[in-house]
Amino acid sequence: MRVQRCTSCAQHYFYPRPFCPRCGSGEVEWTAVSGEARLVSYIINHRPLPPFDPGTPIIVALVELAEGPRLMTNIVGVAPDPENLELDMPLKVEFTQREGFTLPVFAPAGAVA
Repeated sequence: MRVQRCTSCAQHYFYPRPFCPRCGSGEVEWTAVSGEARLVSYIINHRPLPPFDPGTPIIVALVELAEGPRLMTNIVGVAPDPENLELDMPLKVEFTQREGFTLPVFAPAGAVA
C-alpha cells in the first residue's frame, strides 16, 4: 500500500493532493507503508448499495494507519457483528478487485475476540 508523504515535514497523509496539508510544502512523494492499522470507528450497513450484495451486511470503517493517516474502508474477514469488532483492534491491509480497479480493505491482524 502506498500513501503520500511530505519530504519537508516527514508526515504521511491521505487523501492524495499535490501539497502537504500540514506545512503546505509541494515537496511530496508516494511511499510504501506497512499496511498495519487500527479500527477507529465503524458502522454495519445492513442495506448496502451495488456493487455489494444487498442481502449481505458490510462493515464500513474508519481506520488509522500505523503511519498516521486515517481513511474510510471496509472490514473483511470477520462476521458483521459488534461482538467481533473492538475499537483499536489491530488490522492488516488486503486488496479487493471492484469493477476494474483495486481497493484497499482491512482484516483483523490477529485472532478475533
